[in-house]
Amino acid sequence: MSGGWWCDGVRWPGQAPELGWSRGGDRRVSVLAYGAGIGFRALGERHCVGARGNVCPLGAVVPGRSTGGRCAECARLDRAHSVAADTMADDPRTYRVYLAWFGPGMVKVGITGEERGAARLREQGAVVFSWLGRGPLMAARRTEEVLRAALGVPDRIAYARKRAVRGRLPGAEERAAEVAELYGRVARLEGGGGPESLERLPLEVVDQAELFGIDRTPAPVRSVRELVDGGVVSGRLVAAAGPDLHLAVDGVGVVVLDTRLITGWDLAAVPDVPVHVGAGSDAAAGSKAGPDVSAGPKAGSDASASAEARLDASAKPGPDASRASGGEMRVPLIDIGGGGVQGGLF
Repeated sequence: MSGGWWCDGVRWPGQAPELGWSRGGDRRVSVLAYGAGIGFRALGERHCVGARGNVCPLGAVVPGRSTGGRCAECARLDRAHSVAADTMADDPRTYRVYLAWFGPGMVKVGITGEERGAARLREQGAVVFSWLGRGPLMAARRTEEVLRAALGVPDRIAYARKRAVRGRLPGAEERAAEVAELYGRVARLEGGGGPESLERLPLEVVDQAELFGIDRTPAPVRSVRELVDGGVVSGRLVAAAGPDLHLAVDGVGVVVLDTRLITGWDLAAVPDVPVHVGAGSDAAAGSKAGPDVSAGPKAGSDASASAEARLDASAKPGPDASRASGGEMRVPLIDIGGGGVQGGLF
């Protein structure tokens, strides 16, 4: 492995998506802006990203198509200490139960730590959501189980299914109505669908389509299957939902890049795709910025400037992004919803 920057994927701490970066013990972020260019080249092999802030002791090589980016041992360690593994029954924090809508007939139930607010919903790419209740971890878990058993509400929806419908969603009223209808069915269950220790929260439908930018951009036509050594990904960011970046590429259309596929790769900037998306910011303090989304560890402006980045329809890309090329894709692609692999590198 080289000593380059590794991307940790997309995070949604606030109203703007950010790319996380790491190099050794250095952690930085780049705030993304719609309309800006993104471009990088993958180098060498993909290596395990480790678990819980620890490097993989084996330095294991992992498959390019793996969305987890971890070897088997690190994956087990990471999950063993997660809320999803139910190994933290004595967790004293307050949790919230939510209904998340991703498309017609695609509503799931889930839980998240109350202190995280709606970050978990943005990370999953939930187009619409509403809170159901709040309370201790096991009460929240029990509510999930009741909804699965009594109403058939799943707790997981595959990202491939989310992407397949994201470009042809119904209107905002219809989206909200489906969430409200399910909320009503939950409320009519005995005990309101959960134990007494869970405080019921009123219906408040939140629509995130505008935040993601998916309500004003063309539907994606293909997605990146995997990165390969020397493969290039570049385009103009037009939308983002969960871990997915929607990149407009001349001659191809909108291509979805699942940023979980780029973790563990050494990434180099693409010289022909100048990029500037405001600035990166240090994840730990307000120091000078590190790598930008072109994957090079370049300095930027103050972190305070990047925090002001807005992702609205009128936002203009930085001066470098306005000169960005139409992008290119020299990695394997698959059709959205079709599952067919496009042969060769594109």
